[in-house]
Amino acid sequence: MVPPSPRSAPWSSSWKPSWADMALPAREAFFLEAPLGGRFCLLTRAQGPVRGTILHVPAFAEEQNKSRRMVALAAQAFAARGWTVLQLDLLGCGDSAGELVDASWSQWVEDVGLGHAFLSARGSGPVVLWTHRAGSLLAADWLKLAGARLPLLLWQPVTNGRQHLSQFLRLKAASEMLSDADAKTALARARAALHAGEVVEVAGYELSPELANGMEASSFELPASGGYAVAMLEVDGSGRTAPSPALAALRARLEAQGATVSLEKVTGPAFWQTQEIELAPELIERSCHVLEVLGR
Repeated sequence: MVPPSPRSAPWSSSWKPSWADMALPAREAFFLEAPLGGRFCLLTRAQGPVRGTILHVPAFAEEQNKSRRMVALAAQAFAARGWTVLQLDLLGCGDSAGELVDASWSQWVEDVGLGHAFLSARGSGPVVLWTHRAGSLLAADWLKLAGARLPLLLWQPVTNGRQHLSQFLRLKAASEMLSDADAKTALARARAALHAGEVVEVAGYELSPELANGMEASSFELPASGGYAVAMLEVDGSGRTAPSPALAALRARLEAQGATVSLEKVTGPAFWQTQEIELAPELIERSCHVLEVLGR
């Protein structure tokens, strides 16, 4: 998805990003050869001296679709500051080969490695993993699998795959307008079907047991070797300044493992779940500042 040019950009007249008048970075769309078919990629090239490369690991299902404009605008902003950004559609998502029902969690983890291999072979400078929501789980699982140590920029990270799967399965009950009691029963039935190896349809998405069970087993844990640089950005429109308990606990756990962790709250809507497409410009601006530190 190519973001709009600055002249037609969808931000309000009360806010104009510092990079709005910069020339659009060069973009290239292509497919990476991979098992079960090509993965669609959009590469936004850095302007000026290259500081490094960024691999975006997206959110899950409708959260990814709701976030595409924000991700595209952020990629443009990062490129304007010297970062080459790779957006990769996972198997069965977006314009990549296959359907969601064809995907497994392990294959998605391998897709993260595919994107990293591409950037490592062609890029210069550090590679930063930039995740959104459930993308944090995929990135962490790949880091453990590969034994890699990369800086992480985490947007509203999901820390518990089981909880995230439950939230997604509740959409099935919501779409059927069930009562609370019936919704719990429907959630239990959906889990039982997945554990029995059946495909479950949720809000138009066909979810395979391989994908669901892999997500359910995932949690945000980095390799015990430590030494990671992690920047977490949490979006909140309520005005509260304290981080959520889950992310505060994650920060404490990572710091105990020797990671260097920053956790900031920014003001904005939960754009990944709003009914209309919305933007959180402060999130992009703070991300640009955070990358200055991660890229050192």
